[in-house]
Amino acid sequence: MIQIKAKQQNVSFEKNVEKLAFVLSAHLYNTLAADKVIEEAAKRSGISAGVIKAAWDAAGEVIRTWATEGHNVPLPGLGSMRFSVRSKSVQNVEDVKTSLITARRVIFTPAKEVKDELQATKIAITCYDKDGNIVKRVTSADTNDVEDEGLTPDPSPVGEGNDNTGGSTGGNTGGDGGDNGGDNGGDNGGDDNGGGDGPIGDAE
Repeated sequence: MIQIKAKQQNVSFEKNVEKLAFVLSAHLYNTLAADKVIEEAAKRSGISAGVIKAAWDAAGEVIRTWATEGHNVPLPGLGSMRFSVRSKSVQNVEDVKTSLITARRVIFTPAKEVKDELQATKIAITCYDKDGNIVKRVTSADTNDVEDEGLTPDPSPVGEGNDNTGGSTGGNTGGDGGDNGGDNGGDNGGDDNGGGDGPIGDAE
């Protein structure tokens, strides 16, 4: 079951004006250690932890190598991963240089099995007031839709991409999640609007 928290907080952008609303965001758990994952996989497969760790390390090295060469690399049972960049745009070709790149990005596209599992998972929402007290617990009756913008290629040329072509996965004005503009690769990007040299775009 996916745990969601609905936290009451001030969403007003006006000074000295309070506008309270319940903002939903995913409850984040601690990051699991790789050793714990390997140990659990060993129990389920009957293969020794040492063999699984060797395969894990080898697969990780291959994925890193191929992804940095520009390949979209499959992650068995999970989906695929590729690298991308976010950059500024310039009008003259003489001004094109690597310093235009403002961020290097990892884009993950989930497999159908992962999306199906997510869609079938129930959601529990815990509501907190502005003082942090629990005021309600509810199991959601949403449509179980799973956003996936990773299958649509970005039609924008280099430097003219729009980070808002993907769906908003945050929707938390002033909250924990924030508005995350996705690109068509399916990752969560920021709402970059560019600097003095022009707009920010995704170079694929």
